[in-house]
Amino acid sequence: MNSKNRINNVGEGVDIEIPDTAHQISSDSWFQAAFVLTTSINSAYVLGYSGTVMVPLGWIGGVVGLILATAISLYANTLVAKLHEFGGKRHIRYRDLAGFIYGRKAYCLTWVLQYVNLFMINCGFIILAGSALKAVYVLFRDDHAMKLPHFIAIAGLICAVFAIGIPHLSALGIWLAVSTILSLIYIVVAIVLSVKDGVKAPSRDYEIQGSPLSKLFTITGAAATLVFVFNTGMLPEIQATVKQPVVKNMMKALYFQFTVGVLPMFAVVFIGYWAYGSSTSPYLLNNVNGPLWVKALANISAILQSVISLHIFASPTYEYMDTKFGIKGNPLALKNLLFRIMARGGYIAVSTLLSALLPFLGDFMSLAGAVSTFPLTFILANHMYYKAKNNKLNTLQKLWHWLNVVFFSLMSVAAAIAALRLIALDSKNFHVFADL
Repeated sequence: MNSKNRINNVGEGVDIEIPDTAHQISSDSWFQAAFVLTTSINSAYVLGYSGTVMVPLGWIGGVVGLILATAISLYANTLVAKLHEFGGKRHIRYRDLAGFIYGRKAYCLTWVLQYVNLFMINCGFIILAGSALKAVYVLFRDDHAMKLPHFIAIAGLICAVFAIGIPHLSALGIWLAVSTILSLIYIVVAIVLSVKDGVKAPSRDYEIQGSPLSKLFTITGAAATLVFVFNTGMLPEIQATVKQPVVKNMMKALYFQFTVGVLPMFAVVFIGYWAYGSSTSPYLLNNVNGPLWVKALANISAILQSVISLHIFASPTYEYMDTKFGIKGNPLALKNLLFRIMARGGYIAVSTLLSALLPFLGDFMSLAGAVSTFPLTFILANHMYYKAKNNKLNTLQKLWHWLNVVFFSLMSVAAAIAALRLIALDSKNFHVFADL
């Protein structure tokens, strides 16, 4: 290994090996990483949680579930963060860490799980951006000449242009500040207009709707959405951008994310459900009443913020493609520019097509949470830490990690069944390329 691929781990006097990558690493402050993480929590997805989490779970289940999901997700993330420099290597990709601990098969399986997870999240962002774009259109025109698939296609084009222009995760820079401002706009608008509606509205129904069997499936699906809220299936990739001491700085970023960062999300989720009860829409801005220009501003902010968030979650895919084909140097060089147009444009084109084909946002959250977020964020995190630190753990700690592995494995299976049932029901009720 070339010396330029080794660094001295500050404070420990140990050389840490760094894998080759076409993207920048060790260049960002913990504060920038914290804003990357906070952007993911307060993305436009927050406008859906009142309907997709609170409506199926009710007040007690929703509030307790979100608080527990916050605590459990913070714990699981700290386990992964502490393994970033395990075994004398810096694991800048999730699959690298799993492969180092388990071997080649686990490397490949983790890779598949992660990329399925990120692909589905990105499809959700395109659906969100398309839905917000349609909401703006409907505010000013009622001719229904343009349908949701048209707006999803436009949203996909915007995402592709942004992806081509921003070469890597560290290059987001000022866009993270823009993302924060955009998030505050749609969150504040949603809160203010929800409070206004809630104060004037008659008593709301907060009962969980449906038969006992359907309640069981919707509650299980909502549990998968709960873990989707704090999805960190790319924590090592974000941590790779952080300056030394990398573990200490990442812990600061995580504590910021799970304290200050979650407050706006909690506010909009609880207030939205309080205002509209069991009739809360999976896209909260469809419920609110207020001046057209205010609603348009909130929806436009949601569109633009979704574009930035998609770029964050697509960055591991972009990093793989750029590293595989040796795309380094000046981002504006013709070769590099043409590669990004073809590779990233193709990736987003496929994502956009699937999003327009099956635009069921709540189902995407549930299925992504079930098949990839549970395994990556909870099952794998606990078992990797158990394997890596086995000699340093006492019997009680080992038992704790195994209980987590078994419990979340069962939850993953149950949630996947519930999510597939939801998709089957929606597929019967709506045709492909549906105008929801």
